Amino acid sequence: MSKFKTYAKSILIPVILGGLVGFFISSYMDYDTLQKPILSPPSIVFPIVWSILYILMGVSYGILKDNNLVDKDINFIYYLQLFFNLLWPIAFFVLKWRLFAFIWIILLAILILAMIIKFYNKNKLSGLLQIPYLIWTIFATYLNLAVYLLNK
Repeated sequence: MSKFKTYAKSILIPVILGGLVGFFISSYMDYDTLQKPILSPPSIVFPIVWSILYILMGVSYGILKDNNLVDKDINFIYYLQLFFNLLWPIAFFVLKWRLFAFIWIILLAILILAMIIKFYNKNKLSGLLQIPYLIWTIFATYLNLAVYLLNK
């Protein structure tokens, strides 16, 4: 597969899946009506940040794929964290299971950390590109817990 196709596919998978979930949950979004904690960004920030993070996720995976560094462990952790990532907004916004979503996002952060370590061990840049994702997820964990506590 050409380098272009490798990166295009690697980037498009998380971007398209994230976009589909965003489209699906859009009619359930109640972020603007919730009591929010200090440091809560305006709702417009979320699609921008997630688009960037999905692109970084794809580039990071593409680096491994392009250098033939993908193995079953890399695929497992990558797609498992992506699965957890895509189900979190459904739990939080569609089902309104805010406490469950908090537990879920903690598990997601652990998976992201494990992914960073695995990616970094294969290719340093690939692992480092995931750090903004972990930082944002930790921030989202704070928001999730605070929204749960302020709106129960």
